[in-house]
Amino acid sequence: MGFNSLVVLPEEMSAERFEKIRGYGADIIATPGCESNVKEIYDCVNGLKKDPNNKIQNQFEKFGNYRFHHKVTGGSAVELAMELRTKGVATNGPAAFVSAMGSAGTIAAGDRLKDSYPGCRIVGVEPIQCPTLFNVGYGGHAIEGIGDKHVTWIHNVRNMDLLLCVDDQTCLEGLQLLQEGRDVLASELGISQDVLDSWDNIFGISSVCNILASIETARYYEFDESQAVFTVATDGFDRYPSVMKRLNQQKGPMTQDVAKKRIESFRTGSETWKLEATMDVRRRWHNQKYFTWVEQQGRTLEDLNALWEPAFWKDEADKVDELDKATLKLR
Repeated sequence: MGFNSLVVLPEEMSAERFEKIRGYGADIIATPGCESNVKEIYDCVNGLKKDPNNKIQNQFEKFGNYRFHHKVTGGSAVELAMELRTKGVATNGPAAFVSAMGSAGTIAAGDRLKDSYPGCRIVGVEPIQCPTLFNVGYGGHAIEGIGDKHVTWIHNVRNMDLLLCVDDQTCLEGLQLLQEGRDVLASELGISQDVLDSWDNIFGISSVCNILASIETARYYEFDESQAVFTVATDGFDRYPSVMKRLNQQKGPMTQDVAKKRIESFRTGSETWKLEATMDVRRRWHNQKYFTWVEQQGRTLEDLNALWEPAFWKDEADKVDELDKATLKLR
């Protein structure tokens, strides 16, 4: 479209992430801190807003992000649920949709699943090292793409049923197992080589985070084989070779003994914190939006209060067809 692209992200993100952005032809502003230092990004972007020629696309507040995942990611999940049922798999349908929150776009797919399967639970995930929704906590963490010391504007918190916090080191070690422990996965779990080969570049750190949280969700709710837990592999390994190299230097290489111990730890359960979403808890999550969005980003209380109403989110999802038609007319 002829725009010059500029991406603002924390300086401690992986080297590959910066290389990929530059490879797309974009410029970069690296702000201080790690994944959870989002306010520094906002401060930088607020300065860019002063130039009327700059068009800001903030994934944390743009409802196009919510609508896309509700329609496309959620629609794909509904189609998958129907396909699985015809094959005699997960005949009771989706029992839960599990997603960590970065921008909180992906978790909108849970709203779509719950529309079709009202019994489906929506499970949000964040790092133990930055438990923002769990206890208004804060801190740095290593799961790139999630958990950012604020509740995003586009997160439908009233529709969430459970919050899980996972350890970032466990996610890193899980990714190391998938990348470097495949011979042990084959021998211990009987996974075929074809399946192992199909995992190339499928899983990144936040993908492993979602998978571990899905395992804990199934364990927590005591699901049986007729109940499916849906999640999304939200990033690929191409962003993390340097992260794995650093982990190997810090923790040592992935030996067969290490891989076997790690498999067993995932079988028995990794460290997680859990919080049931009562209505009071959901209201607290909603109220936490005030500090970022009303105090810092100029939203009004009227805007904030509107987000509490279920009808608001339905109206946003229903805009997709209208917006598609309007977009096609511009072509």
